Amino acid sequence: MIRLGATGSPAHLDLCRALETVFRRSGVEFDWVLYSGYDEMVDAFVRGEINLAWNGPLSHVKMRRALPDGAPVLALRDVDVGFTTRFITRADSAIDTVEDLPGARFAFAARDSVEAGLLPVYFLKQLGINPSRSLAAADFYDQREAQHTSDQVDVALQVLNRDYDAGAVSARTLDTLSDRHGIDASQLRVFWSSPGYSHCCFTARPELDAAEASQVTAALVAVDDGDEAGRAVLKAEACDRLLPGIEDGWELVEAAALEEGLLW
Repeated sequence: MIRLGATGSPAHLDLCRALETVFRRSGVEFDWVLYSGYDEMVDAFVRGEINLAWNGPLSHVKMRRALPDGAPVLALRDVDVGFTTRFITRADSAIDTVEDLPGARFAFAARDSVEAGLLPVYFLKQLGINPSRSLAAADFYDQREAQHTSDQVDVALQVLNRDYDAGAVSARTLDTLSDRHGIDASQLRVFWSSPGYSHCCFTARPELDAAEASQVTAALVAVDDGDEAGRAVLKAEACDRLLPGIEDGWELVEAAALEEGLLW
């Protein structure tokens, strides 16, 4: 029996409902439960109440570290391999490199955003810039008057509207500004890009039977847009396909979380 955990967002509700069909036709006995947040899901996973989790990158790291035998990745989205964070400024800005940032106003996304909150703080420190000391302002989404309901789109608008000189967004967000949000991304310029890292994934308990784990991976990787259930899965997670799991790429997330005291 596969018991999947996910957080209680509308997209994850749609995902779980569609996966009922995906797994049933693959012969996988399946159930699911939604949690109020990732930490609640992590606790349930560690207690063994669920044996599969649709995970954010930080919660995956927490699960992997909490279990003596780790927690294997069975699958992930195509967009979750080589994920990157970008530092952006206006196209006409005098900021050309990270070295130009001291004294500037820098906008982060939400505090709990790994790619545009946690990691940018870590990257800046690694580049020799302490946000609280070197920048004129270093604000998260909840510290400013929002211009958009999406925290990362808000970063872009804050920079475009000159309320902040620079900011951090994911490459994925930057690529969708024009098509999804009607924002002219040509008015923004990337002046720093992070190394690639892994992002969301399907994390399994280590004691999950190998044959059943392989069956789960095969069912997920086989998802395509050729039927209603497949289209619903891909739409819910905004990707083109699911890939077999990998075990590397979360090292940067782990290092950043350790430095910020988010791991135990």
